[in-house]
Amino acid sequence: MSKLTDSEIIRHYSTALGNYKANGYIVFCKDAAEWLRRELPSWTQQRFAAALDDFVRRGGEIDQVVETRDNWSGKFAYHYDLRLFVKGRSRKLYVETRLVPDYPNQRDDPYILIANIHDA
Repeated sequence: MSKLTDSEIIRHYSTALGNYKANGYIVFCKDAAEWLRRELPSWTQQRFAAALDDFVRRGGEIDQVVETRDNWSGKFAYHYDLRLFVKGRSRKLYVETRLVPDYPNQRDDPYILIANIHDA
């Protein structure tokens, strides 16, 4: 894994996160949505997305990982991992995301797919 340094991808990723209040910019896969509902029942998806946005805006690291798993590699070249502490808790989370589209020049209006959340 390596830190995301491509300024164009960072811009698109940050743009999508910054739009978390609007529907369709942060999309939770079934497993991620179920994890959030089970593990942080007082948190909405929008509140969780806001925490991700805050983490990135404060300089939190985004890891860019080459996607090698069969079920994802045909659709995405990379996934993007964030590791953050949940505000007000001493719980560190791992959040696996995808930037859609994977190549920023293909769409002016990117969104983020949250594929997985678990304790780090």
